[in-house]
Amino acid sequence: MERLLFACLCVNTPSVLNKSRLTRSSKGKTHMKSNTLVRSLALAAALALTVPVFAKPVAKALAVPHAVKFGKVDVKAGDYRAMIDDNHITLLNGKKVIAESAGRWEDRSQKSPYTVIVSNEDGRVLELRFEGKSQVFVLSE
Repeated sequence: MERLLFACLCVNTPSVLNKSRLTRSSKGKTHMKSNTLVRSLALAAALALTVPVFAKPVAKALAVPHAVKFGKVDVKAGDYRAMIDDNHITLLNGKKVIAESAGRWEDRSQKSPYTVIVSNEDGRVLELRFEGKSQVFVLSE
């Protein structure tokens, strides 16, 4: 027990503190060395930039009540799955890709009460609204 206490006292001596990454200022406060601070900030910045890369694609079931033009492809009525990955949407029937298009997310003032496809009089899909979400996916094409 005495040896353990002696070892703890030896580790906490001022000579060991001066060799560590911490330095003491004249006022007795402990500060990190500037290079350690810069490294920590660089690591935090790198982590902040990589977080959006790991964003999970949005997958939603989508019922198409009538034939529509999705991007450049004519899509028949039926049940599909929409996979939205950042600014790209893929319409799937099972594992088969039916149509793809570019688009963007936009905010609306109100949440949509249900999932719906908004199209113009020609049947071209303009946007997708999802139940309970205030963001809509607007197609570019």
